[in-house]
Amino acid sequence: MSGGRPPVGGYVVDVRNGRLGEVMDHVGGCVQLRPVGGGREWDCPPECVEVAAPGEVLRERVRRLNREARLLGAIEPPR
Repeated sequence: MSGGRPPVGGYVVDVRNGRLGEVMDHVGGCVQLRPVGGGREWDCPPECVEVAAPGEVLRERVRRLNREARLLGAIEPPR
């Protein structure tokens, strides 16, 4: 990412694998990322992140909500 470190709370793409993540911290020369909506964090070198487009973040949030809704539907008893 040119121009410095991404801000904590911002969203970036790990260009090594295309994963979208929220910036949680900067530790030991790495950017700590977490999947949108939560999950296990991973470390990424700062040169391997690019700012995520707002549309990418929105799409990922909708995907996660849909996935959670499907899981809840499978757990709740039919009415």
